[in-house]
Amino acid sequence: MNTPPLASGPEGRDALRPLLDTVVDALREGAQARGGPLSAGGPHAVAARVRDAVGTVLPDEGDPEALRRLVSAVAEGAADPADPFCAAHLHCPPLAVAAAADLAVSVLNPSLDSWDQAPAASELEALVTRQLASEVYLFRGAGNCATSPHRPEALVTTGGTESNQLALLLARETLGPDVRLVCGENAHHSLPRSAWLLGLPEPLIVRTPHGTLDPAALDTTPRGPLLIAATAGTTDAGLIDPLPEIADWCAQRGARLHIDAAYGGGLLFSDQHRGKLEGLAAADTVTLDLHKLGWQPVAAGILAVRDNNDLAALTQRADYLNADDDTEAGLPDLLGRSLRTTRRPDILKIAVTLKTLGRTGLGALVDQVCDLARQFAELVEDHPRFELHAPPTISTVLFRPANATDDAVAAVRRMLLTDGRAVLGRARAANRLWLKATLLNPTTRPADLAGLLHLVEGTTPR
Repeated sequence: MNTPPLASGPEGRDALRPLLDTVVDALREGAQARGGPLSAGGPHAVAARVRDAVGTVLPDEGDPEALRRLVSAVAEGAADPADPFCAAHLHCPPLAVAAAADLAVSVLNPSLDSWDQAPAASELEALVTRQLASEVYLFRGAGNCATSPHRPEALVTTGGTESNQLALLLARETLGPDVRLVCGENAHHSLPRSAWLLGLPEPLIVRTPHGTLDPAALDTTPRGPLLIAATAGTTDAGLIDPLPEIADWCAQRGARLHIDAAYGGGLLFSDQHRGKLEGLAAADTVTLDLHKLGWQPVAAGILAVRDNNDLAALTQRADYLNADDDTEAGLPDLLGRSLRTTRRPDILKIAVTLKTLGRTGLGALVDQVCDLARQFAELVEDHPRFELHAPPTISTVLFRPANATDDAVAAVRRMLLTDGRAVLGRARAANRLWLKATLLNPTTRPADLAGLLHLVEGTTPR
């Protein structure tokens, strides 16, 4: 039996080229079969097509057509974030240059659990995360960390959930096991869940009747060590808590501040929208997700830390990875940079994107999607058969057919999903159910926005 070719090594290039052609052709084939933003028929139909494509998962004899067949099947059954009518979630279409960089990571297969497995990648990660930390903590108009004796730092994570969990862990190690999480009911579910996982006291969830955390509501919090978690870009509506006021409250009470900017953090790249994040630099920790307003393939999460000394809590020793004598001899220690051991260098795609597009290029993408949301909101507001919840803060628009019941709103969304014609989210605000359009595709055009609204109108019973 011949040994299958490896992706790297001397034969890698010749082995990969025809396989890449197969993948690209299969992606096109699957997209053509899908014919829209989502495969039609709902869960049962999609599952049946996948089962038919797979056949026997582990056959006795290998199938040389498996790559084409399975890539095509997954592409056909995908929710394509590059389709203008696919706008349900914080799920962006990745940049081609970022996806190409991700291929290089898969081929080289470095692992960032020890320097000798990823020498160049570990240095690249240190350079890029330091720059991203400075973007947060040298934020113009929101205070300057230059007077701090400690250096800001950032860690790469799998996304907002891991970043938020790390933030709570650092708070526990800094303030003690009795630190209590205080967050709004608008906060991401991973925050109270992380408090549970870490064995912290029961979180205090503050009501947010207007969608954002009211600093005055914090006055009712009990004494003792507190971690206040604010949000810059809520999952449901893309709202931003009043960060400067919350930061002032934390400073007065001696509370630690975490800001979950998984969604809104990308506004840092935009001269036009950066001001919405005033107060960000006051946070002890900040969550960013570049697989949202950064157009990266999943995963590309960041946790920025104002004081790098806080990261000492993550220090671990494993003789086979970071022996003391190796560290003393100058080999970098990577174990304190993540809760994970084996991890791929997701930093490469981020670095390539930052370098290729620059601040101006990324900022332009942010401005485009924010402007698309504004245009879509205006279409909704001007349409007599629709109701707009509120003007968008970032790129999320909540809307609903006028005079529709919540059950009717939910049914419209499911009908569009089942038919494969549009992928819209759902959110509850002001005690009503709304359709949610999260616009993260910068190639969407005004005609697409009008077409999406027309499609929803045609699906709504009169």
